[in-house]
Amino acid sequence: MYLELQKRLGAHLRAVLKEKYDLELETIPLETPPDLKFGELSTPIAFELARKLRKAPKIIAQEIVAALGTLEGFAGFEVAGAGYINARLDRAAGVRVIAETGIAPLASTGIHSLVEHTSINPNKAAHIGHLRNAILGDTFVRLLRAAGQKVDVQNYIDNTGVQVADVVVGFLHLEAKSVTEVRALLHELKRKGERIDYYCWDLYAKTSQWYEQGSDEENASRKKLRYETLHAIERGGNEIAEIAELISTAVLRRHLETMLRLDIEYDFLPRESEILHLKFWDAAFEQLKQTGVLYFETEGKNKGCWVMTRPGYNPDQNEDGPKGTNEDAKVIVRSNGTVTYVGKDIAYHLWKFGLLGKDFGYKPFFSYPSHECWISTVEGIEPHPQFGGAQAIYNVIDVRQNDPQANMVQALRGMGYTDQADHCIHFGYEKVALTPRCALDMGYEVAQEDLDSPYILVSGRKGFGVKADDLIDKLIIATRAEVDARQTGRDETERQRIAEQIAIGALRYFMLKFTRNSVIAFDFKDALSFEGETGPYIQYAVVRARNIFRKSGTTPEAVIAELAGINASSYLVGDDAEDIWALWLRAGRRSLVLEQCIATSEPAYFS
Repeated sequence: MYLELQKRLGAHLRAVLKEKYDLELETIPLETPPDLKFGELSTPIAFELARKLRKAPKIIAQEIVAALGTLEGFAGFEVAGAGYINARLDRAAGVRVIAETGIAPLASTGIHSLVEHTSINPNKAAHIGHLRNAILGDTFVRLLRAAGQKVDVQNYIDNTGVQVADVVVGFLHLEAKSVTEVRALLHELKRKGERIDYYCWDLYAKTSQWYEQGSDEENASRKKLRYETLHAIERGGNEIAEIAELISTAVLRRHLETMLRLDIEYDFLPRESEILHLKFWDAAFEQLKQTGVLYFETEGKNKGCWVMTRPGYNPDQNEDGPKGTNEDAKVIVRSNGTVTYVGKDIAYHLWKFGLLGKDFGYKPFFSYPSHECWISTVEGIEPHPQFGGAQAIYNVIDVRQNDPQANMVQALRGMGYTDQADHCIHFGYEKVALTPRCALDMGYEVAQEDLDSPYILVSGRKGFGVKADDLIDKLIIATRAEVDARQTGRDETERQRIAEQIAIGALRYFMLKFTRNSVIAFDFKDALSFEGETGPYIQYAVVRARNIFRKSGTTPEAVIAELAGINASSYLVGDDAEDIWALWLRAGRRSLVLEQCIATSEPAYFS
């Protein structure tokens, strides 16, 4: 309601300025006054026009108010201070509109968006940092859908990367396991109720340390082995690649199960292996060369590489002469013919926008109650849902990927895909750390000098980190103790269900209440507090509100329907009138806040 009235006032002001002063303004500054006594909307437009019209702001404001007349949804307009224009809403009409529309999703916009989030390397268990990514991404998906957009949710799986190679090195050379033995291990772990992602967590840490524990010659040989393993995985069709496929697929399934505990689901799982084997890069490479985005460097440190043209740089005309080199150019294809991360990402994003001319094969992989999650394959099945071809893309990736994301967008722009580049958004976020108290709670040793630190960084490579499932389990245990103390009349199953709901709500809210550029220092006590700005407090408030309706023998829907059919001015009176109206107004600002969250890619504004 509030957003619609804001737009209506802006359009009306533009019309008045055109008619009275022959001025055409694209946007009108509209603000929310600090107190309802000043109205519900205000504009400082008179101050902006003072120099151009050569009049005092207050005189301009008076002229504009006189010309505004009446406007549906508004009770009136007035001049305040030295030239502000305040607008007062028709409160009774506003309440009726809010009551009639409720909180239903907005009408379909026709926009097809694609949100990629989570994207955990399938080499070990998910950790606390991955939870921030997944919760941010899932919440943004919900915001887009509430705003009327069609949204595909994708979880990119780098199943041929160096992290997977490290675990394969561990199986082959630290544990001396064959393909048959790895397969047997997976069956044995499943039989015993143990988890492959936890097993790989420890093995990954051991392998990372193994690379550095020998002599210089041994370490060099081990690092060489690492990259030989990586290249074998990328080629496919060999025993090493088969082990990588077994492990990465098993770990991926565990990741999906972990995220489902948080009510997070996906539509499609594109894998790095198919991007390689279906030769997405070859198709992208031709486009990049044809559009001049890439050129072959013949001199300097990048000799023999295909590099990306920087904005404003011409390789044939620079201060070094007609064949001068650009030492800062971005390498896309190395001199040995291998493609960098950015190159493969360009190809992937051309597919996302439906611009590549190639597609994945598809097969079902993971079943949710309401839909099937598909995974990429070389030869898929028919029929299958249509993925890709989006109009807007949001990539939920941490801030360390700022440069690769910027390079990818630059390539799209250089190829002439300007609109797509404008709608390819890096949804960056900062890291998650632990408070010293939380680290101690999780059983880690904390050095004396770190006890007073604001946070302690974690490292999966060093084995120091918080597994996502361990964190969720610990939150549920802590919450269960509180539920048992408060809900003595409920049975065991019901108390466990409530504990799980509160714990998940606490975790999701804690990850969302900080803006994306803030480092989060996670702490159990802060997250689970039943007071202040926390998930449990909000849940408690909702329960209290529901109990009021229950004891009154009615429902929120019935009350809303009743309010929509009466004269709202009859109850917007008395000592509590301003508080009641402020509550309705907050509900009416939902669409405005929703739009702000999407425009800024900042879900924290909604919390």
